[in-house]
Amino acid sequence: MKHLGKRRAGGLLAIGLLAAGLASAAASLRAPVDLRSEVGFDQELGAQLPLDARLHEANGTSIELHDVLGGKPALLVPGYYGCINLCSVVRAGVANALARSGLNAGSDFAVILLSVDPHEGPADASNAQRSDAAQHAGRDITRWHYLTAAPAVSSEIMRRVGFRYFFDARNGEYDHDVGVVLLSAQGKVTQYLFGAQFEPQTLRLALVNASQGRIGNLVDHFLLMCCDYDPATGRYSVVVGRVMQFLGLATVLGLAALVLYLRRGAASRAKPSALP
Repeated sequence: MKHLGKRRAGGLLAIGLLAAGLASAAASLRAPVDLRSEVGFDQELGAQLPLDARLHEANGTSIELHDVLGGKPALLVPGYYGCINLCSVVRAGVANALARSGLNAGSDFAVILLSVDPHEGPADASNAQRSDAAQHAGRDITRWHYLTAAPAVSSEIMRRVGFRYFFDARNGEYDHDVGVVLLSAQGKVTQYLFGAQFEPQTLRLALVNASQGRIGNLVDHFLLMCCDYDPATGRYSVVVGRVMQFLGLATVLGLAALVLYLRRGAASRAKPSALP
């Protein structure tokens, strides 16, 4: 009888554990994750990234964010290398847009990819870089920084740029938004561009703007003066009133220069000729 009681107690315990497991599974089905609250980009314009953050290059080298920037503006691409959904598509979109932007990765700006997966390391970054370089030959992929970091470091950087994500245990993947973050040479957030595909001219202007005039040409700077960046859409739009102001100023300056030229010409003609 004593053994029978133990068997009954063990059976009741197993039934209880099974019931608890079923209840937990049912609760998870009744309460699906609200992606809108867990995933997204909170635009933290002007946020300062920790320049002393310790990161790891794809070759295993330890480096600080300050040295990754190297005194240049940067394009930060959040995500992770084992992503089977959109991360590789975003990287392809960046590569294609930069190839037509007229700017050069490494010399004009830095491209920074940082994994949010705490289990990924330099080997994962290296594999992703080799795969991307093979798929996008001639896109300067070898000059990009494929980085990983300690969980506390990567999560802090993502918090500062407003990149919200979470690990979905149901499929073993990280759910996240897509886009890129523009950084100044001092590591401050200047802009966001959303989506997986980017207009080359928009990306160029964003980098010129992040450089604070250090890269780009006169046309770029004129366009930036005539356009406004809309944080809601992540795009530039021409401000007609501002264009008219510049055209009006150019007209006034042109007329002033013409009047000055004509007066100088008249004065020179009016001078008495020298006696022989």
